[in-house]
Amino acid sequence: MSPASRVFVARLAGLRVFDPLGDPVGRVRDVVVAFSSTVARPRVIGLVVEVPGRRRVFVPMTRVTSLDAGQVITTGLVNMRRFESRTNETLVLAELLERSVTVTSPDGSFPGTVEDVAMEARGRNWNVTKVFCRKDGGSQGRGLTLRRRGETVLVDIEDVEGLRIRSGDQSAAKLLESYDDLRVADLANMIHDLSPQRRAQVAAELDDERLADILEELPEDDQVEILAGLDTERAADILEAMQPDDAADLLAELSTDQQEQLLQLMEPDEAAPLRRLLAYDEKTAGGLMTTEPVILGPEATIAEALAVVRREELAPALASTIFVCRPPLETPTGRFIGVVHIQRLLREPPHSSVGSVVDKGIEPMPVDAPLEQVTRMLATYNLVAVPVVDRDGRFLGAVTVDDVLDHILPEDWREDRHEDRRSGREVTRG
Repeated sequence: MSPASRVFVARLAGLRVFDPLGDPVGRVRDVVVAFSSTVARPRVIGLVVEVPGRRRVFVPMTRVTSLDAGQVITTGLVNMRRFESRTNETLVLAELLERSVTVTSPDGSFPGTVEDVAMEARGRNWNVTKVFCRKDGGSQGRGLTLRRRGETVLVDIEDVEGLRIRSGDQSAAKLLESYDDLRVADLANMIHDLSPQRRAQVAAELDDERLADILEELPEDDQVEILAGLDTERAADILEAMQPDDAADLLAELSTDQQEQLLQLMEPDEAAPLRRLLAYDEKTAGGLMTTEPVILGPEATIAEALAVVRREELAPALASTIFVCRPPLETPTGRFIGVVHIQRLLREPPHSSVGSVVDKGIEPMPVDAPLEQVTRMLATYNLVAVPVVDRDGRFLGAVTVDDVLDHILPEDWREDRHEDRRSGREVTRG
């Protein structure tokens, strides 16, 4: 993105859009923004561009490399699916201009009409920052004299009330229907932007598996808030549906009494791994690991191993590595033998045994290994997952690279994934 300062949206209307080679793509017809219950300045999600055939398509801001008063340059990658506005998205030109609002200032407040809005870039992210309003009457309060009608002012968006377009009585089911093509992480971003009351309504509408997946992608505060809004029986069911390490992290945010109440309601075999995980420090291999990786005995065939890693519900990071152990094959297992990477499986005859291709060179992590040691192990050997064992050499679980990233990224990284969300949205529109 070229260095951009302030751009008034009304001036973008009708601008020509070009690809990097200078070939025309279409013309700007609107700008899409998303309001948030937690952030004062709406995010600019993308542009509505009219392409040949009078079709209007969506161009994410991540595809815009230059934007000024004369033209718009994109990466040239445009999804040709017809644009359809979604709930919680607002079209600036179609829905905000000429909207009646109330402007507040240190001198008082006054009614006004939106003439234009300004957006500004910070890095690759764009936000609406200013509103250009026409005053509809005199100021109210503090004995100010009346101003003539038609005077215009440029004010911060934080000082304008009435811009947000309310969803009214739209059901949570209808809201989710409009987002049913989103990936889990993108749906979590949408839910994060909702008010607490609306989040509770959406949570009530989601089935247990879907809600569990979404909770794993939400910031901890949102997780706790949503879980607290559920009845305890359903909260326990949701925890059972989550990955054990994520469920344990969520339980760790609750009081000891709340933890025990929920664990008592869970099936014993589902609660047992969570109790073990809660006993470890969160920044050790034991606190980071998942207790449900792919585990096979050495006698299993490669055909059987490939069938296991093909399961749709298995996360890619877990599907990349098979951990070979002596029985029992549920954590804590018998003696840990080694690992088999999926690439090796693909090079071997299906009837061969997993034990014949096991890699014994990967040194397992002790359960109390600190986060820094686990991180170095992953980076040094280019691994996606590392095994974790106890003092007796029994396999306890695996730490995957995504588990480590969750802990080395800033604590609020889930709060600011808007660029990822826009990129994901472009894919889902296709």
